[in-house]
Amino acid sequence: MSVEPAEFQLPAELIEAYRRDGFVKVPGLLSRDEAFRYREAALIASEKFPKLSSYSIFDQNVNIWRVDETMRTLTLLPKLQSWARQLAGVPLRLWHDQILTKRPHNQAPTEFHQDQPYWPHAESPNSISAWIALGDIPVERGCMTFIPQMQHRNDLPMQNLGDPRSLFEICPEMIYERRVTLPLQAGDVTFHHGRCPHMANANATDEARVAHAVIMMDAGAVFNGVGHVVTDPLGLEAGTLLAGELFPAI
Repeated sequence: MSVEPAEFQLPAELIEAYRRDGFVKVPGLLSRDEAFRYREAALIASEKFPKLSSYSIFDQNVNIWRVDETMRTLTLLPKLQSWARQLAGVPLRLWHDQILTKRPHNQAPTEFHQDQPYWPHAESPNSISAWIALGDIPVERGCMTFIPQMQHRNDLPMQNLGDPRSLFEICPEMIYERRVTLPLQAGDVTFHHGRCPHMANANATDEARVAHAVIMMDAGAVFNGVGHVVTDPLGLEAGTLLAGELFPAI
């Protein structure tokens, strides 16, 4: 791997914590002014472009970097990419980004789940997601909670993120594991492994909770043939390397 710019170097203890626990919080990816500028752009883009989903849990706009220049700048931010490479410790490619908006008083948490079972990937054991707070996200606005050191559970099927029982019916012993809740200030970012179980509280406040997620996969990830909104239009055969301009190197 290439040498990372000195100004982007993460402390060794943060890298160690991520690899041990499967997640880490890094304050100050963006200044507050930058975070709120991107928040405004995200809210405009969320209404302008099609949503993958719009229901009680959250609104979701996928691959916004392909259609909105401001959000593309955030998704491809060099500092964000450098931090992801340092934490994952392997070459990466962009899988997709997404704006995730919880409307005020949405009354619906995003229940505990792993991300990776939703993705049509093989050969990607180090997938990593950056979750950027575009505004302050205290507990009552829908910040995330993680279950540490469970990213090794790579044998679990897809879970239902709308069902509080789903993950724990599949893996009953996980209900007794420690949980860590991470409120974020505007501009902070969390990174989590694709198999790290996590959830987000309902938004009980008068303001929308706006987060921008940038999801990265191993540079050698291949399509496994399972349907997904990102790959369905591409006509890929199972075993195809997920590469090229749609999945740029990070």
